[in-house]
Amino acid sequence: MNTFAAVDLGASSGRVMAARVGDGALELTEVRRFPNRPVRAAGTLHWNILGLYGEILDGLKAAGPGLTSIGIDSWAVDYGLLDRSGALLGNPVHYRDGRTDGVMERVRAELGDAYLYDVAGLQFLPFNTVYQLVAERDGLDRAHTLLMIPDLLAYWLTGRTGAELTNASTTGLLDVRTRTWSAALLERLGLPRRLLPELREPGEVIGPLRPDVATETGLPGDVPVTAVASHDTASAVAAVPARGEDFAYISCGTWSLVGVELPGPVLGEEGRTANFTNEAGIDGTVRYLRNVMGLWLLQESQRAWGLGPSDLPALLEAAAGVPAFQAVVDPDAPEFLPPGDMPARIAERCRATGQRPPATPPEVVRCIMDSLALGHRAAVREAARLSGRRVEVVHLVGGGSRNELLCRLTADACGLPVVAGPVEATALGNVLVQARAFGVVKDLAEMRGLVAATQPLRRYEPGGDPAAWDDAAARAGLR
Repeated sequence: MNTFAAVDLGASSGRVMAARVGDGALELTEVRRFPNRPVRAAGTLHWNILGLYGEILDGLKAAGPGLTSIGIDSWAVDYGLLDRSGALLGNPVHYRDGRTDGVMERVRAELGDAYLYDVAGLQFLPFNTVYQLVAERDGLDRAHTLLMIPDLLAYWLTGRTGAELTNASTTGLLDVRTRTWSAALLERLGLPRRLLPELREPGEVIGPLRPDVATETGLPGDVPVTAVASHDTASAVAAVPARGEDFAYISCGTWSLVGVELPGPVLGEEGRTANFTNEAGIDGTVRYLRNVMGLWLLQESQRAWGLGPSDLPALLEAAAGVPAFQAVVDPDAPEFLPPGDMPARIAERCRATGQRPPATPPEVVRCIMDSLALGHRAAVREAARLSGRRVEVVHLVGGGSRNELLCRLTADACGLPVVAGPVEATALGNVLVQARAFGVVKDLAEMRGLVAATQPLRRYEPGGDPAAWDDAAARAGLR
């Protein structure tokens, strides 16, 4: 049995997990959990990256000295900038900050949607790294190296810079065909090539801990940090307990990432207009997916009501008793992206589409659950149609797999079985990529088989009235 540490950072919390992996065994233990609270300073929303790093060091110390390797994954698109000496130039800016307002539209008008999509194959989202960099283009003179969040943390642990491929593929600056940085796009955008470091594949050993890190954590200095699929969705997809290739996945948390796994990108006008993205997965695969707003709508509604995680089970139980489809919205409407009073925004959206707004918290939650299921349905159907991939089952992984109401509604909406779990898909994918790098498992099929054999899963069969879902989708403005 080898023990691997997974540093897994989400948009609202982070944790350090320890996993023992051996012959037919996969045991995951949470070592330390901590909040990830953005900070607004002088009008800009930042990540508290130094606070997160301190929590990671404490978590690695608690994990103990017997680690084989350490891997780090996080959300995508955000980054830190280093100067020539390797010092961080300010706290990384949060993707929900307003500095990119209008930037994507200007870049698209200047370069054209067809060109941008043909190079990077990415969904048009206003917070993509490329638009963040253009927003601060005039202030990049002091910047020497750009590191995505997991790469920045790995740099502080090891002293070595680099760019892990799956996260690099979310920047909008990676050529989706060659899996290399696009020098031509950088030149057209007026962005310096020096910012982008050498690329790393998942499974590549980055290097051992710095001596000061080893001292602070109590870990041996020869413990390596290994590049995993450092975009959390890529790690989650690596741990989907699927057999064969005829499946769709929903990595469900703050965002729902909905798509299929393919051997290569799907480019062209149909995919571009449907706003599908081609992101790198492990072993040369492509995660062909679309972002759906996800449980962010529920999280922000709970915050508006002053309710915490312990209140959620009762809220979902009450929502399950509310009649279906009283009100539905497109969960990806742009007004739902920023933080704020989500119930009020949902109500306004319902009024704008001629529906009676939900009046109580359970009604709001039912509206969100029905709407997310419709968003999942639209994305699964579009992914299958555009890619030509047959979908026989939907694997819903991540924190959303604990939400029985959402899982059941997603099965009904899609008209397909939903296999829910594992909850800890991201951490499991993280440690399994490390385990493969050190010869504990041999390939992706064995990784997924190990997850299926050792982790709790629940299957939901489809039911309900397909015509009712069709009518609700039309009211929400979804296919």
